[in-house]
Amino acid sequence: MATSPWLLLAIVGNIFDLTARELWLRASQWAKLYGDVAYLRVFGQGLLFLNTYEAAIDLLDKKGSIYSDKPSLVMAGELCGCENMVAFTRYGDQSRRQRRLMQKALGPSAIPSYHSLLEIETQALLKRLLDDPLNYDGHLRRYAGSLTLLVVYGYRVVSNDDPFLTLAEDCVEIISNRIASGGGIWPVDVFPFLKHIPVWFPGAGFKRNAIKWKAKMEEFVDKPYELVKTRMISDSEDAAQQEFDIKWTANSMYSASLDTTMTVIRHFLLLMELYPDAVIKAQKEIDSVVGTHRLPTFSDRPSLPYVDAIMSECLRWGAPVPLGLPHRLMDDDVYKGFFIPQGTLVFSNVWNMTRNPQTFPDPDSFIPERYLQNDSYTVTDGQDPRSFVFGFGRRRCPGSHLVESSLWIVMVCVLATLDVSKEADAHGRPIEPTVVYENSVFRCVQTELSPLRLAPLQSVDGSK
Repeated sequence: MATSPWLLLAIVGNIFDLTARELWLRASQWAKLYGDVAYLRVFGQGLLFLNTYEAAIDLLDKKGSIYSDKPSLVMAGELCGCENMVAFTRYGDQSRRQRRLMQKALGPSAIPSYHSLLEIETQALLKRLLDDPLNYDGHLRRYAGSLTLLVVYGYRVVSNDDPFLTLAEDCVEIISNRIASGGGIWPVDVFPFLKHIPVWFPGAGFKRNAIKWKAKMEEFVDKPYELVKTRMISDSEDAAQQEFDIKWTANSMYSASLDTTMTVIRHFLLLMELYPDAVIKAQKEIDSVVGTHRLPTFSDRPSLPYVDAIMSECLRWGAPVPLGLPHRLMDDDVYKGFFIPQGTLVFSNVWNMTRNPQTFPDPDSFIPERYLQNDSYTVTDGQDPRSFVFGFGRRRCPGSHLVESSLWIVMVCVLATLDVSKEADAHGRPIEPTVVYENSVFRCVQTELSPLRLAPLQSVDGSK
């Protein structure tokens, strides 16, 4: 007997409305139709998209006590081994212990202690970019990975093909483009009994993949940690618990900062190609404050508001994590008369917030001046991308302060020393970059399709 299409629709819900790539674009179409919030059901699982900054603050911040859980995803968690990563940990004692560790290591008060390290690593990056500009993406990858490996594990990367960098890149790609593709909901998450089917059974390909992915994730967590295990664990009755928390928290800091940093810097270089007037204005500001005989440092930051504006506009225009990772509602709730059932997965549609024309006029253009008043950086939270591109509430990215500082020092030093322009073809004509996004979680530019030219900005002494 043929299955009724209406019965099929009732079972699968809105699954055909989801996309494996750039789901944030589809979600922003729903925002135009349905407003502040949009609700779908997929295999009985509710998905709520918060499309405005105000809605995200109302729910994820102001009601954080019931919106801070994470979904119990069988595929990502139990089968692929990600359940103890900070981004996937259920709300409770473990997540609070992890947050305390991350706050201690990466909270605002800790960041100044990393400033000299950030400056040294940035100087090394500039030297590599000048020596071998064609391999700029490898150098950026090394910078992003080396920085967090050094901060988190005390391990110094010595080459662009360092095995820990490769391992991290492989695992982040698995999480982003395999496990979390299309919103991260697998049939086994809705029908957990599927986890018991044999690996040889037809349709069990997800289990075979999960075995391979879990092995890779365990290697990703264990290998860097083993380097510094003896230095990080105290001799106490809670040593086993402490070791477990530190191992998974350290890995979470490493994996989250690596791809976010790479994503934003790639956007920065792309935008410097496309908007040379902004580059010239920033370079004039830097020269007037810093001069031409030294590199900028963090002490110069208060006097460089236009560089801060460039960074904020890169974060807004690029929207590195356009939908973030979902929260899970822990109790029934009502928002503006709309009933939201317990267990709903809640996505903050950061992409739509960055493209709100009421907040950001001409949102598709790169306009750093939108953050300046009387030549000073002046914004409210809803107008400052830094207040929402790293997430909301109690699950906001705790490494955002380190990432933000590392981005600023790279951007200001690149602007001070390098000419970033479009690559030319054999006839000297500029090649327009082809901008393609393939990642399912991070909005990361495929750099192989977007060649650029890096050259020294001017003759400088040995310190620059």
